[in-house]
Amino acid sequence: MPVAGRSPGARGVASADVHFVIMGCGRVGATLAQSLEGNGHSVAVIDMNPEAFRRLDASFSGKKVTGLGFDRGTLQQAGIEDAYAFAAVSDGDNSNIISARVVRETYGVSNVVARIYDPHRAEIYQRLGIPTVATVRWTADQVLRRMLPMGATDEYRDASGRIVMAQVDVHPGWLGRPAVDLEAATGARLAFLTRFGDGMLPPPGAVLQEHDLVHMLLPAEDLPRVERLLTRPPAPEVD
Repeated sequence: MPVAGRSPGARGVASADVHFVIMGCGRVGATLAQSLEGNGHSVAVIDMNPEAFRRLDASFSGKKVTGLGFDRGTLQQAGIEDAYAFAAVSDGDNSNIISARVVRETYGVSNVVARIYDPHRAEIYQRLGIPTVATVRWTADQVLRRMLPMGATDEYRDASGRIVMAQVDVHPGWLGRPAVDLEAATGARLAFLTRFGDGMLPPPGAVLQEHDLVHMLLPAEDLPRVERLLTRPPAPEVD
């Protein structure tokens, strides 16, 4: 049961100077900790190996707690009862997912994320409502995007795994067409465009240009269908 007096998400949207707990002081954990502290937040880092804290800059002023990320005493020492969010980014899938579940179910912290190397496990835990970053899948997707000329790559999935935001390649035949035509043709929503390296919300009447990157929101089960539609030329317009 969650800690008395604390409901999931009670602290609302993250604002200045809220508390974060990170399990794992590898390169990812150390980078997260220093970035959060640099943005004015308080941070506690947990790691079994005290030598791991050497990855943190000498100027890091947050807590360094030696112990297991799913041990309640360790978590309490790290200030989990006051935490806005928790990230489990150690190099062990089991430790990460157990820690994430303990933090969510015992301490009522709703903003948790776990790094999972096994993509099959990641999908299971996504369905259980625990957001995961599947490291192997993400890396493979990024490599494939640079190897294959056409297709779609997940950029975000909601906690249930049912809704995705994907970068979708489009056939050159779509260039010069209104961006809203993509929505009309697919039933998906155009989230944003990346143009010359900058993200933009297409204004009314915006047309697709060469080298635009198209990011769409849609049900995961629809992704193959949308990919097929957009990697082919649009249907001829009927007068």
